[in-house]
Amino acid sequence: MKLFNKVAIIGMGLIGGSLALAIKKKGLAREIVGVSRHKKSWLLAKRKGAIDKGSQELFTIRGADLVVLATPVNVILKLAPRVRQFVDRDSIVTDVGSTKEEIVKNLEEIFPNFVGSHPLAGSEKRSIQNAQADLFKNSLVLLTPTKKTNRKAFKTINLLWRSVGARTEILSPQIHDKILGFVSHLAHIAAFSLIGVIPKKYLKFASTGLKDTTRIAASDSELWAEIFLSNRANILRAIESLQGNIGRIKLAIKNRDKKKLSLILKEARAKREIF
Repeated sequence: MKLFNKVAIIGMGLIGGSLALAIKKKGLAREIVGVSRHKKSWLLAKRKGAIDKGSQELFTIRGADLVVLATPVNVILKLAPRVRQFVDRDSIVTDVGSTKEEIVKNLEEIFPNFVGSHPLAGSEKRSIQNAQADLFKNSLVLLTPTKKTNRKAFKTINLLWRSVGARTEILSPQIHDKILGFVSHLAHIAAFSLIGVIPKKYLKFASTGLKDTTRIAASDSELWAEIFLSNRANILRAIESLQGNIGRIKLAIKNRDKKKLSLILKEARAKREIF
């Protein structure tokens, strides 16, 4: 089932490349164009069969009925005004940014048919080399429409994500950023912080427990620095909550209060078992 005539994906990384592969696999578009500032990225995307054409120039997106902004949050915000001159008024535009409030506020003023989306898929690995057509299968994609969102455009984007195997859920941009501040952004901060305090000479003694706990600390540092800053207020509140809980554990250990310590750990274990 063809949903689109021409899809243009700006950003040929893990998410952009995987979405292109998924659209190809499902036959959702007649043509897919990939744009990347790095020539080697779109060339590899073409070799992998993810796109039909590739370029480093934005004008190649002309005529696309769907434009996907698959770059880091700060790049999405910078690119949007430039992208506008090559996008038809009735074209649908979406993004895959990790934070939504600032993106949605800005882009729905620029594009009449903008729909914010955030696929909760991927790994600590980036780049088109790690892209895969089934990345979104059984994953969750958060959609962040507002009162200004065109209903037809929203339905189309919702169908797109479901067609590539994802489940979708609707959140306001503000609630999205508040929730992700805890379940995603704080988790990365904890992983970066934990590995950061361990002396290098101790690492050779580490077991799989430390590797599992700090896996996401291998994520791209520039990308996550931008994410943290783009969701600053929510992340600061999340960090304060984490510090408070560590303080409770610290106090229980300091006071040799096994009963209190066991209760804190038991509560955490029960919450972990929920998912």
